[in-house]
Amino acid sequence: MADVLSSSAYLTQALAARQGQAPNIGAVRTAAQAQKVAQDFEAFFLSQIVDGMFAGLDTKGPFGGGAGEKAFSGLLHDEYAKVFAKAGGIGLSDQLRTEILRLQGIDDKGL
Repeated sequence: MADVLSSSAYLTQALAARQGQAPNIGAVRTAAQAQKVAQDFEAFFLSQIVDGMFAGLDTKGPFGGGAGEKAFSGLLHDEYAKVFAKAGGIGLSDQLRTEILRLQGIDDKGL
């Protein structure tokens, strides 16, 4: 139970830190915008997974990145996630796009 609470707290903290970067479905007016928002959200989700994946690595050895690695690793993880999402990701963006379009009452034809 403690793991669930700590991971939820971590996710909440990460979302709060990236408040300005979170996708906004309220601004969606077209199917293309819905696709972009869904892909952005999938990239955001994947960046959280990538952050967790790299969190357990020991980088204190002779080839560790030091302060530069600490400062820029989050940006690198975000870029990895964007590339993953653009290449198809884990299929989350397709489902999100469909749901966004349904919630906004936008016709899904043409995309």
